[in-house]
Amino acid sequence: MQEIILLALIMALGMGAYWTMVLFPKQRDFQKRQNFVRTLAEGDEVITAGGIIGRIIALEAEEGIAYVEIATGIVVRMIAASLLSPYDPEELARNVRMGLEKDKNQS
Repeated sequence: MQEIILLALIMALGMGAYWTMVLFPKQRDFQKRQNFVRTLAEGDEVITAGGIIGRIIALEAEEGIAYVEIATGIVVRMIAASLLSPYDPEELARNVRMGLEKDKNQS
């Protein structure tokens, strides 16, 4: 009987660890992305899941569709959830510098 209780306790601890390290961070990221998509407006510059930088031309909120201009006169229709973050050139440059410094330190 004690073995079953011990096994149940270990299983419960394992499930709690899995929830804390895997599921909870994914849920938090999903909520952040949903909040970002809700705050989108026409004229915002965004980065897509494919790494393309563009400007939102129009939004169809009910359908979850965004029209993004990726170059002058080129507008693509995208799923709004695939828009990952606002485009901030300074933050992007800072992240690239950090990555390059990390690569130099590892060499």
